[in-house]
Amino acid sequence: MWTPADRALVGDFGSGQALTDDQFRLLEPLIPPAKSGGRPRRTDIRNLLDGLFYLVRTGFQWRHLPPPPAFPPWRTVYGCLRAFLRDGVWESIRHHFLVTLREGAGREASPTAAIVYTQSAIDLPPCLGSICDERVGLLGRGQ
Repeated sequence: MWTPADRALVGDFGSGQALTDDQFRLLEPLIPPAKSGGRPRRTDIRNLLDGLFYLVRTGFQWRHLPPPPAFPPWRTVYGCLRAFLRDGVWESIRHHFLVTLREGAGREASPTAAIVYTQSAIDLPPCLGSICDERVGLLGRGQ
C-alpha cells in the first residue's frame, strides 16, 4: 500500500512504480545481509532496489540516476549491482521466483524437457571456437 511518505520519498521519479510493500516483502529475505567486519550498511536496500529498477526501466546512464534523497548515489547502486552479480544474488532470486511460479502453476520445480533448435547450433571444435593449433593443442596465438 502506498503511503504519502512513500510517494514523498519517490517524488516524480517513477511515482507509483517503486516497489510496493508486498513486492519488497518477497525480495527482502533473498537479499544477503551486510558482511560482517567492515563498515555497517547505511544504505536503505529498498531505496537502492527502487533506484536500480528505475534505472533498468528507463534505460538512462548511471550518472544520471536522480541524486539523494530520491535514490542512493549512483556509485552505491552500481557497486551493489556488481556485488550482487558477483555473489550470484540475482541468479538466486531468479531461480527462487522461477521455482515458486512453476510450483504455483502445478508444475515440477525444474523443467523435465528442453527443446534445442538445431538450425542455430554451431558446430564448434573441441577448443570451443578459440584459435587453436591442433598439432600441439595450444589455445590462442603465440603460446
